[in-house]
Amino acid sequence: MSRIGKNPIAIPKGVEVTLQGDAVVVKGPKGQLKRGVPSEVTVTVENGQIVVRRKDDERRSRAMHGLMRVLLHNMVTGVSQGFTKVLEIQGVGYRCDVANNVLTLNLGHSHPMSFALPQGVSASVEKQTVIRLQAVDKELLGQTAANIKALRPVEPYKGKGIRYANQWVRRKAGKTGSKKK
Repeated sequence: MSRIGKNPIAIPKGVEVTLQGDAVVVKGPKGQLKRGVPSEVTVTVENGQIVVRRKDDERRSRAMHGLMRVLLHNMVTGVSQGFTKVLEIQGVGYRCDVANNVLTLNLGHSHPMSFALPQGVSASVEKQTVIRLQAVDKELLGQTAANIKALRPVEPYKGKGIRYANQWVRRKAGKTGSKKK
C-alpha cells in the first residue's frame, strides 16, 4: 500500500468537496478547482475526509494512487490557504514592475520584456527586485514561476538573473589568464 496514498485528506472548515462523475470539485474561500480522476483510483468523501483507493495492484494503479492523493491535497490547501512563490532579480539595473497583470522586466536587454500573467496568478513587486507570485493552483503557480525564471536564467560567473528566494547558485571561477614571458 502506498505510504502517501493511504493517508486521508482532512477537509478544513469552509472547504466543500463534491464528486461530479469522474471529476472532483473543491470550493473554498480562495476559489474553486476541478480535476479529473483517473480510472485506476476511486475518490470518496467520508467523515469529513477525502479517501483515495486504488482498484488493483498494477503498476499504473499504484502510481496513480499516491499522485492523486497529493494532487487532491494541493487542491484543498490551495482553496483554503493559497500558495506563494517568491522570485528575486539580481543584476545591476535589473528591475521589474507589475500593472494590469503584466510584468514588465528590465533584464539587461536593449528593451523591456513583458510577461502576461495567466488567469488565476497574481503578482506583487517589492523593492523592484522581488516578485511575489500568488495562486490557488500550485501547478499553475510553479509553471508561471519557471517561465519567468527562463527569461533570464542565473549565470554562474556573476550570479546575475532571476532565481527563487531560497535558491542557492553554484558560482564558478572566471578565467585566470596566462602569463606570457
